[in-house]
Amino acid sequence: MRSLFFSFIHSFRHRGVQVVSSIILYLLLSEHLPIYAHRGFYTISLCIKDLLIWMLPFTVGFFIADTMCTFERKAPLFIGSLLLFEALSNCSSVWYAFATAHLAAHSLPSLELPSFHDSFSPLWRLELNKPGWWSADKGTIAGIVIGFFGAMFPKSPLRHLIRMGRESAQWILTHLFAGLIPIFVLGFVARMVQSGFFYQILLHYGELLIWLVFFLAFYLLLLFFIGSSFSFFNVLRSIKNLLPAGSFSFCSGCSLSTMPLTIEGTAKNLQHPSLAKAIIPATTNIQQVGDCITNAFLCFLLYQHFFGHSPDVFTWLQFSLVFVLARFTTAAVLGGAIFIMLPIYETYLSFNAEMIAIVLAFNVILDSLVTSTNVLGNGALCAIFEKVWLWVLQKLEMHTQGKELKSK
Repeated sequence: MRSLFFSFIHSFRHRGVQVVSSIILYLLLSEHLPIYAHRGFYTISLCIKDLLIWMLPFTVGFFIADTMCTFERKAPLFIGSLLLFEALSNCSSVWYAFATAHLAAHSLPSLELPSFHDSFSPLWRLELNKPGWWSADKGTIAGIVIGFFGAMFPKSPLRHLIRMGRESAQWILTHLFAGLIPIFVLGFVARMVQSGFFYQILLHYGELLIWLVFFLAFYLLLLFFIGSSFSFFNVLRSIKNLLPAGSFSFCSGCSLSTMPLTIEGTAKNLQHPSLAKAIIPATTNIQQVGDCITNAFLCFLLYQHFFGHSPDVFTWLQFSLVFVLARFTTAAVLGGAIFIMLPIYETYLSFNAEMIAIVLAFNVILDSLVTSTNVLGNGALCAIFEKVWLWVLQKLEMHTQGKELKSK
């Protein structure tokens, strides 16, 4: 009995449990709270959002610079091939979500959009006048330039400065902002409840989650079949080898802590096991199948329900390009990636505060599922990349031999 009690207490350390518990507690007490309390929650949420937007260029710049430094000067062809493969992989995940969301949208009931009360407004807003040069694209350019010099001169003080900047940015996201996620979500929930919209969300999105789980499982199976050359026996063996990593990541909610198990399981599925040690560490923060599909899937359906129509191909093309590039800047830990993506949803899909809050809440609640999908997807894609890399080496060798024959 005592162990059960401590297990129950320990479960509240999980961010998803904290979010769900805070929402339930708020719903139970909402009728007894004054309007100033609801507006206070909303004010805090908007303040957190404003601070996040201010921090975005700093975070993006240092994450990109640190990632470039890890590549150093070694194997430029390998790194170039891997980066291109990762970009195409994430892009295909986003467009897979676009196609599957179309299918799910036809079966989901229509949602009548409520009109929010004009009187419900924050108590105050932070006066943050952000200059035009302080933006995510400028942070990206700065990160590339700084990261290039850091990679060229690995023993320079710049390398140490980049690492400290990345660690500081990640610490702020994962220890400060990630701890504020329940409060951040709660403020927007308060606004939705006061408008009567929250209960429509609960009733409407249950079926959406069923569709999402199905499409994630189907995509993972497709990757395993491609990586196993469409051999059913090899698919079963590959999944079995990666199950320990998938299970651990589901419980921990962190793909970084699962990396040793991911490398071990992936190595068993490769012709050249040593490739796993080079590919998995370089792609854990970049290649995130679960994140790409889940967020793109939710964004498509939210866009359709809020605006009354599906996003057109051009809008989705713009969004997908920026979305895929942004994956190279995110940390594969709870509280990192989603905060970097929020301004992208607002800029390219015109998401409002309520839509962003819904996406954020789903990301937190589904974090274990998404993380385990990321880990299993990385293992499956590593086997696919091995085939691509061996093909590149074969073509390079043929090209080199052709040059030698011509020179003779």
